Amino acid sequence: MTAVLVVNSGSSSFKYQLIEMDTESVLAGGLVERIGEAMGQAAHTVGDGAAAAGSAAAGAGSGSGSARFARELPIPDHTVGFQVMLDAFEQHGPSLREHSPVAVGHRVVHGGARFQEPTRITPGVQRDIDDLSALAPLHNPGALEGIVAAERGFPDVPHVAIFDTAFHQTLPAEAFTYAINADLAERFRIRRYGFHGTSHRFVAHAGAAFLGRPVEELNQIVLHLGNGASVCAVRGGLSVETSMGMTPLEGLVMGTRSGDIDPGVLFHLHRKAGIGIDELDELLNRGSGLLGLTGRGDMRDVISAASAGDGPAELALGVYLHRLKGYVGNYFAQLGTVDVISFTAGVGENNALVRERSLAGLEAFGIRIDPERNASPARGPRLISTDDSAVAVLVVPTNEELEIARQALSVL
Repeated sequence: MTAVLVVNSGSSSFKYQLIEMDTESVLAGGLVERIGEAMGQAAHTVGDGAAAAGSAAAGAGSGSGSARFARELPIPDHTVGFQVMLDAFEQHGPSLREHSPVAVGHRVVHGGARFQEPTRITPGVQRDIDDLSALAPLHNPGALEGIVAAERGFPDVPHVAIFDTAFHQTLPAEAFTYAINADLAERFRIRRYGFHGTSHRFVAHAGAAFLGRPVEELNQIVLHLGNGASVCAVRGGLSVETSMGMTPLEGLVMGTRSGDIDPGVLFHLHRKAGIGIDELDELLNRGSGLLGLTGRGDMRDVISAASAGDGPAELALGVYLHRLKGYVGNYFAQLGTVDVISFTAGVGENNALVRERSLAGLEAFGIRIDPERNASPARGPRLISTDDSAVAVLVVPTNEELEIARQALSVL
C-alpha cells in the first residue's frame, strides 16, 4: 500500500487525513484544535466517516463503518498536537507501521509568485514560506508551525508543500496586474495571486473526467462557493482568471467577507468615522458579506430568513447572486466559449436555489438548468443541465485533501 498523510495546519488547529493512494480511500482523519488554550480538543475517526472527520459537520462520526474517538487535554503547541495525533493512530488505528506514509503533504495558503507547483520542503522553502507570511499573516505562520511539528513527527519522510496560489500562476500578466504605480507594486509584491487553487484544479479535472473528455479540450468556469468563495476560468486545464486577488478578500460576496468594494469606502470610513486600519481589516474580513448584511453568516440561515419574508435577508441573497452572475458573464467574455460550469464546496454542492438563481436568465449563453436534476439530493459528480444545454452544468464535490495527496505523491 502507498499512503500519504495530508496536513492542513492553522495557527490554533490542524486537520489531517491518511489516504491510501492505490484506491484513493481515506483510512483515518481527524482534527486537533484549540492549540495554545487552557484545554485543547482532538478527534480521530477511522473508517468510512474519516473523510469528513476534519469538518464541522462530522459531529460524532458519520458512516456506519466508522468509529470516532475524542479527547480533551492541554495542547500547548503544534508539536504536542502532532504527538496527540500519533497517539490516536497508535491507540485506535490504523497502524502507521502497516500504513507508513511515503510522503506528508502540507496545504500552504500563499506561495506568492515563487511557487508554481508542489514543492519538496527544505529549510530554504521554509524560509520562503515565512517570508510570504507578510502576504498571508493569518495563514502561512500556522502552516509553517505545522510543517516544523510534522517534520519532528515524521523525520524520515519527504514533506511536500502544496500552495493554494500555485494553480493560478498561469494567469496572464493582464489578469494578475493591478493598475497602480508599477514600482510600488513590484516592491511590495502587489498583484493578483488567487486562492482555492487545489479545489479549482481538482474540480476542473474531475469535471472533465465525468464528461469523459480531456481537460485540455475544455473551457470551464468553476464556482467554489463555501463560506469563502471564488470563481476560476480554466482554459485547457490552466487557470487564466480568478476572482480572489492579492488576498482572499477580493471577488464574490462571502460568509463574512465583503468581496469587491470601492477602496474609497475605506478612506471615507477612516476620515469620517475614525475607523483605523486594523478595524477596517476586521470589518471587511470578518464582519461583512452575508453576516454584515443580515447578522447571519451561513447561507442556509439567510435563505431560510429570506423565504420567511425577511427584507435584509432577501436583499443579501440578491446581492450575493447579482455578484456571482456578473462573474459568470465576465468569464464567458474572457474565455470566448464555455463548455462546462461546475459548482462545488458547501453552498455550491448543497444549495439548489443558489445554483438555479445564479444562472437564471442566461439561456442566451446556452445554459439551461434541469429543475429535477438540480433538486436531486444525490451525492457525487452529477449533471444538472438539460440534455440540449450547450453548456454542461455540473455539481462536482471538491476533495482538496485528495488533490494535495496526489500532488505530494507526484513530487516523489
